[in-house]
Amino acid sequence: MTDLRETAAATVPAPEVLASFEGATGFMPVDEGLALYAAAVDAAERTGLPFLEIGTYCGRSAILLADAARRTGTVALTVDHHRGSEEQQPGWEYHDPTLVDPEVGLMDTLPTFRRTLHAAGLEDHVIALVGRSPQVAAVWGGQLALVFIDGGHTDEHATGDYEGWVPHLATDGVLVIHDVFPDPADGGQAPYRVHQRALAEGFEEVSVTGSLRVLRRIGG
Repeated sequence: MTDLRETAAATVPAPEVLASFEGATGFMPVDEGLALYAAAVDAAERTGLPFLEIGTYCGRSAILLADAARRTGTVALTVDHHRGSEEQQPGWEYHDPTLVDPEVGLMDTLPTFRRTLHAAGLEDHVIALVGRSPQVAAVWGGQLALVFIDGGHTDEHATGDYEGWVPHLATDGVLVIHDVFPDPADGGQAPYRVHQRALAEGFEEVSVTGSLRVLRRIGG
């Protein structure tokens, strides 16, 4: 079995890709992004399958998945309804009024995402799936090298993402969960509860970087 910690130390994006990631709108720190990138490259090299990200927002982490896909000859899929998660709505901590569509009065991160991928030169390596995660998962028929859960942070949404997409994960694929905070004082607990469920249902933790957890099925 590949040691993802060793892979992470050896697998990094080109400087211009990392610069695009750092300049994009979003919340993922660089160290967590590098861990995601290494996990994606490792998973694609072992399976030859696509990646799937739940929670596109403005495309910050999609830049890294797209470059990992370009590097390994696969494709990155990213799922989002682009209306913003709960904490991104007006009056909440992570609301960005510049992302509101003035015509409809709702969040719309899709145009910013498209501009982000275009500026990074990575549009050809990403498929944007615009819709709600459970609906897309219900009609998805293929296997995936990597599932990255980074969507809504309520129990309903995090659990729905896990239950909808983990069945599509290849036997030797990788599950990545963002914003895992064991201490409630650090953040919401829904991703942590999904993380604990994954451990109880046959996954092992192979990498921890900040709030990012990389897991693989035991025996995979």
